Amino acid sequence: MGELAAVVLTGLSLAFWAGLIGFRGRFWRADQRLPDTPPDVEDWPGVVCVIPARNEAQTIAGTVGSLIDQDYPGPVSVIVVDDNSDDGTAAAAASGAAGAEDRLTVVTGRALPPGWSGKLWAVSQGLLTADERYPEAPYVLLTDADIMHDRESLRRLAAKAESDGLDLVSLMVLLRCESFWERFLIPAFVFFFQKLFPLPWVNDPSRSTAAAAGGCMLVRRSALTKAGGVAAIRDRLIDDCALAAEIKQRGAIWLGLTTRVRSERRYNSLSEIWHMVSRTAFEQLGNSPFLLVGTVAGMGLAYLVPPLAGLGLLGGGWVVAAAGLIAWWGLMGFSYSPTLKLYGLSMGWGLMLPLAAALFTLMTVSSALRYWLGRGSAWKGRHYGAGTVPHG
Repeated sequence: MGELAAVVLTGLSLAFWAGLIGFRGRFWRADQRLPDTPPDVEDWPGVVCVIPARNEAQTIAGTVGSLIDQDYPGPVSVIVVDDNSDDGTAAAAASGAAGAEDRLTVVTGRALPPGWSGKLWAVSQGLLTADERYPEAPYVLLTDADIMHDRESLRRLAAKAESDGLDLVSLMVLLRCESFWERFLIPAFVFFFQKLFPLPWVNDPSRSTAAAAGGCMLVRRSALTKAGGVAAIRDRLIDDCALAAEIKQRGAIWLGLTTRVRSERRYNSLSEIWHMVSRTAFEQLGNSPFLLVGTVAGMGLAYLVPPLAGLGLLGGGWVVAAAGLIAWWGLMGFSYSPTLKLYGLSMGWGLMLPLAAALFTLMTVSSALRYWLGRGSAWKGRHYGAGTVPHG
């Protein structure tokens, strides 16, 4: 590569990282957290927990049990929608509420109608059951069947919503990070999410940026009704962020990180993470080829140029190499370190962020190729055609 081109590319990459750290809402700090000791609330509101579940027998008993066992002063009830499972999900859910069966309702899911995603159709049935059985509860907790809530989870969520007048309080739960591939890719996934949706901007009512994490969302029911319910987003595959956008148009939302609420879903292989990301990655880009090209170019500039320059592979002499090392070991590593700390990982994993970025870029390209070839993707035994939601 010519010396001038190496200097320009490395300079742009260095400027990119400086701009991210200085002007992207300080997303990299990973400091949006609920207080460990929530403030007291004079009248604790009732909460209905809705769990859509399709073939989740391995984890759902723990999820139900963690909600039944909440240290929460107000009334708590749990609704599980068994979305046509064939692995004993309903029985496993019931076992999680042993001794408190009156607080659990298991709904047998109806056939998926055209135009709905499977998860949102299950959520819709759970919300309908909540309207029938617990119409007085001001909040619903939308959570997944692999999420384990610590005993004060609802207390912290409800206190935040009540004290700050929020219509949505969501947590990006601590994802499992034990296998090699989880350690390599999961913190990077969380880092990229924060970069795409800076949490301080999400939590700023004056900004339009909206996002949520579907594993844990406490929603004010009146706000959900004003937003048109989940029917308003019934065909959206990235449903959590879509719901957050609908609610923020009318009220305030908050999204943060936690180490106390965690996911038990395992990703032991690269293929499992690849499948998880590629099923919605191109959807995140609006299925736009232009945004795909821009994303690939931007990821290359941000994550590949610094290590290539720092290792002397771009040429350009010591100036280019020094700039590359500053961008790679300095700014990139510095910005990634709070997320690594969140997951209890050493800074050494930060040096591998360019490789993780390359893999996520390939996952996005794979997602686009599946879309263009009309192959869509599969999730929980349902097949997503290109540009459509599953119909059965």
